[in-house]
Amino acid sequence: MMFNKIDLSIATSDQIEGLLCGQLRKIRLTRNFTQTRLAQESGVAIGTIRRLEDGKGVSLNTFIRILMALGLQQNLGALLPDPSIRPIERVNTGGSERKRARLKRSEPVASPWAWGDESGDKK
Repeated sequence: MMFNKIDLSIATSDQIEGLLCGQLRKIRLTRNFTQTRLAQESGVAIGTIRRLEDGKGVSLNTFIRILMALGLQQNLGALLPDPSIRPIERVNTGGSERKRARLKRSEPVASPWAWGDESGDKK
């Protein structure tokens, strides 16, 4: 998937963060919000707005608050797919929802050699 000339399937987390921060800055300017106004409406410090726009880390809560102040919270649903839409998995689990993750069963792995284990030595 290409988003603003970055292939998200091979991009690093830093590249994606920079892209998102740049997009938020452009949206802020398009909506004619100053950094001060966005800080006031989102309830975060202006330094946090500057840090975000510079592509530096902010908390998820801060990111969400800024999206809400810009009226973009409806876009949050597109970030993650709906986990309940997995018909084949429902068939495999008898119609119930998964409550925990499990490791796949595999052949037992031979334990590594340890000191005092001379059973494999040839003399």
